[in-house]
Amino acid sequence: MSTATRLDTLHRILFENSDQQLYGVLDGASIPNLRSLLAQHTVPNVCLLPGELDAELAQTAPYLVALSPQSPFTKLLLTQGVGNHWGILAQAKDDFRALRMHFRKLLTVWDPDGEPLHFRYYDPRVLRDYLPTCNPEGLRVLFGPVTTYFAEADTAHVLSRFSFTGDRLGQQQLTLA
Repeated sequence: MSTATRLDTLHRILFENSDQQLYGVLDGASIPNLRSLLAQHTVPNVCLLPGELDAELAQTAPYLVALSPQSPFTKLLLTQGVGNHWGILAQAKDDFRALRMHFRKLLTVWDPDGEPLHFRYYDPRVLRDYLPTCNPEGLRVLFGPVTTYFAEADTAHVLSRFSFTGDRLGQQQLTLA
């Protein structure tokens, strides 16, 4: 499949529901120059880690970005990032601030001893394996204002779409080839 055809397919899948905004939660650890790319493309973004960060941590932190269909950054993300675990995509009707608050809450989970752990849900390899293991209450927490999550599958030409109906997880494998 040509890059243009793959990009057209991704655009159709991701932007077909025009009443919702598409967001990315991108992994700075997987995209070495993420901060400079966001600045270069003037993409609305915010680091999901709170407070002042040292330069190294800020470079590897997760970032929430608002994506638009015609943005050069969106094209870059869809052509180079999908398949290279740059992050996850999410559709929601809520605004940027509400999504920032939601995604920040998901960063910390607690082990059985009550110790906090960093949850890398924004790594598509983690999200696609974790969501099917969740009970309805866990899914309510993870979805919050999100209507649909997208994560690359373990094969290069498949995108996983996850939705939550209130009592069960919907999962669909979308072939890009």
